[in-house]
Amino acid sequence: MALPLMPKATAVWLVENTTLNFDQIAEFCGMHELEVQAIADGEVASGIVGLDPIANGQLTREEIDRCEKDNNGRLHLLLSELAREKHKGARYTPVSKRQDRPDAIAWLLKHHPELSDGQLCKLIGTTKNTIQAVRDKSHWNTPNIKPRNPVTLGLCSEADLEKAVALAPRRPTIHPAPHGAAYGHDERLADHGDHDEEETHVD
Repeated sequence: MALPLMPKATAVWLVENTTLNFDQIAEFCGMHELEVQAIADGEVASGIVGLDPIANGQLTREEIDRCEKDNNGRLHLLLSELAREKHKGARYTPVSKRQDRPDAIAWLLKHHPELSDGQLCKLIGTTKNTIQAVRDKSHWNTPNIKPRNPVTLGLCSEADLEKAVALAPRRPTIHPAPHGAAYGHDERLADHGDHDEEETHVD
């Protein structure tokens, strides 16, 4: 049976904010009824902050209300977010959103260059070839690609993005080269060019 994220913290919230009985909370959180009772009595989990299962999309208010009115009722976990969180390999992207992926790739390359191509593939369900095409502007739709946040596009959750960024290796910051100069070249090259230009104008 699937369990909610952070079961004990979820149990704390349900004890403090609902009239569900201990058995209902215990079954939903994968705990023993006596452990839930101990939480209610303040004997355990006194330092744990409750996690709202409604706010994180694991339960609805209507589902809690239903079980509060029926002591034998059982809470049903919303599996959509959890299933995506546990999914291994590339993320499945609905056909209707696949056209948004180049925009999301462009945004991630711009704002989170520390993410590896492998992380990008898993995060928004794309391929390394597509990432490279967006990066080097060889993508067939390059003129129409506009960097857009994949979270607002619905291609990943904020939690997924934050987790990927946290796991990404830190890379040294590359500072832009002076206008008109190539990356990795010293400003002295520009000065040298100016000097040569002056020499070519000597009468």
